[in-house]
Amino acid sequence: MPVLPLIDLLILVAWTSLGGAVLLKLAHLTLALRLKVLGLGPFEFVMIAGVCLLFALALAARVWVRANEPRLLARSRGGDVEPDFANYTYDPEGVDARASGDRAAAS
Repeated sequence: MPVLPLIDLLILVAWTSLGGAVLLKLAHLTLALRLKVLGLGPFEFVMIAGVCLLFALALAARVWVRANEPRLLARSRGGDVEPDFANYTYDPEGVDARASGDRAAAS
């Protein structure tokens, strides 16, 4: 099942509920009426929007990790499991020297 339409739907529901919260708050400020839609006030609509946006963010992060996991696992299996930042030198040509012995070869 594709996840991207679900993420789009969650974002749409979030923005729609934020719009509903703004309309209810404007009605309360201008008409002095405490309107509710299905028993929900503006604060509840803002909470619904927050939950939908956080869930969409979590789904997007999960999709990103799933898409990049094979590349990241291949990189970690090819050498050190953790990057060795102490011996890393930056090479502007795109070649990195990770060990101190490779620095002389890269120069």
